[in-house]
Amino acid sequence: MFSQTMFSQVYKKSEPFTHTYSIVARDSVTGDIGVAVQSHWFSVGSVVTYGKAGVGVVATQSLVNPSYGPKGLVLMEQGLSPQQALDALLANDSGEMYRQVAFLNTKGEVATHTGSSCIAEAGHKQGKNFSVQANMMLNNTVWQAMANAFEITKGTLSERMLAALKAAEGEKGDIRGKQSAAILIVKGEATGNSWEDVIMDLRVEDNDNPVNELERLMKIHKAYDFMNKGDLAMEEGDSKKAEALYLEAQKLFPENLEMQYWYAINLLNNKQFEKAHPILKSIFKQDNNWKTLTARLVTSKLLVISDAELEKVMKL
Repeated sequence: MFSQTMFSQVYKKSEPFTHTYSIVARDSVTGDIGVAVQSHWFSVGSVVTYGKAGVGVVATQSLVNPSYGPKGLVLMEQGLSPQQALDALLANDSGEMYRQVAFLNTKGEVATHTGSSCIAEAGHKQGKNFSVQANMMLNNTVWQAMANAFEITKGTLSERMLAALKAAEGEKGDIRGKQSAAILIVKGEATGNSWEDVIMDLRVEDNDNPVNELERLMKIHKAYDFMNKGDLAMEEGDSKKAEALYLEAQKLFPENLEMQYWYAINLLNNKQFEKAHPILKSIFKQDNNWKTLTARLVTSKLLVISDAELEKVMKL
């Protein structure tokens, strides 16, 4: 146990009680790196998760010292290994016994620290290209279950990380319950354009079932990724590829009118009028504002069709 005097010396109001479970991981095929987390704490992603393409990712939790995120990334960017970077920060932290931190770099090297005064149940487990860590859990089986789930799950990095979070919940997770979750994935190699380096950055700030909600958002994210790739295929003149991608998006999110709408607009631009008309007719019936928008697209030259064809669309 610890004395109240000792606690007051190392705890600061700037260091929230983010007791939680998390994973840092690398995809050995794509090189992408990510960090995912769940906690009974509001907006956990704004406190725990940090990442930079071409450098690494960090999870800093328990009695959080947020500086471990940006400082750890700087040290790894300067060439220090995750262990060297973590050791350097721990050596200058009088509250290290309350910290739980995980670093991972683009090589898949990991370093993890679970302080001796982290609230039980607390622990971590490292594996090839990943580390899982948890504190203030109901059971001490959480981190092993997370590791197992990540290792045996097939799929993308985001799907494997989500499986680890689900496994933690399967072991009853945080003793206090659940509130927020987040996932951040960046490219293993930086492009030089920061806006292109983030593959996924999703947060659930406050929800009764944050991991389930995170899964829903990930599904929508995947659907919009299909949409974006479909738009690119249209720009390249490959209408068959574009249609296949648009339909994949709609399978994931069939109730989304916007996905249906832009698919139909691209069909119009590609002069596939007979295929576009019934889709637009259905959309306009549900919400006439999409018809108003269609005319405006012509003015902005985002929809290039003849006046006669536009008139047909407006009569749908």
